[in-house]
Amino acid sequence: METQTLQPVGARVSDVALDDPELRAALPGLLAEHGVVVLPGQQVGNEEFLAFLRSLGELTFTQGETPVEGHPDLNLISNVGRETPPRSTFHVDTSYVARPPAYTALRAVSIPERGGATQFTNQYLALESLDPDLRERVEGRTITHVVTGVELEEGDESSAKHPVVRPHPVTGRPSLYLTTLSRCAAVSGLDAEEAASLVARLYEHSTRPENTLDHTWAPHDVVIWDNACVLHRADHSGVVGDRVMHRGMVADHAVPA
Repeated sequence: METQTLQPVGARVSDVALDDPELRAALPGLLAEHGVVVLPGQQVGNEEFLAFLRSLGELTFTQGETPVEGHPDLNLISNVGRETPPRSTFHVDTSYVARPPAYTALRAVSIPERGGATQFTNQYLALESLDPDLRERVEGRTITHVVTGVELEEGDESSAKHPVVRPHPVTGRPSLYLTTLSRCAAVSGLDAEEAASLVARLYEHSTRPENTLDHTWAPHDVVIWDNACVLHRADHSGVVGDRVMHRGMVADHAVPA
């Protein structure tokens, strides 16, 4: 198992299979440290992909998403048959619940001829590089995250408050925690105009190019990331060809032995 640190976020782990005990033992720590782990050359199907995810913890599924046929724990991400490209902005998966998913993973099923990268931001770095006055202003505040774009059932969670400076559930290391602007409904202690302005500044700072990794997909890639310390989005601009991914999510952070 070989590990290469990526900049400004992530690690590439090669010469390892998804069911390798060494990888499974190391992943929680790697994800907490690096935020994203790229696993190239994984010629696996959904059963192996699901077993890999379950080795990290209980699976979870976002209500309103499209499940993969025959695999209800996975959801389908695809541009096939669409007249207009999907829309994607930097976000955290399902942050509108009190306990957001710990990990999200994508398995490349079909990659396009051109384009279709997934982008990730380093939210540790976003906090560490924040202007000191702005960091002082956000310390101790919460953002109310709300649902948009999916249809929920009665009784489903639709909003949750999370610290703007959020300690990582495994290591306690703080990072800047927010999501796409439309899902940041309020900031504690601020009126609506002040809150919108503050969140916009934090979001712009987080998603600057120097803080962002572009992952260009290759056949048989599996990529997993830690929702506690990265934002992500798909870059659908200029995509040529079919882009099909299967996505799975793990509910809780695994604590390394």
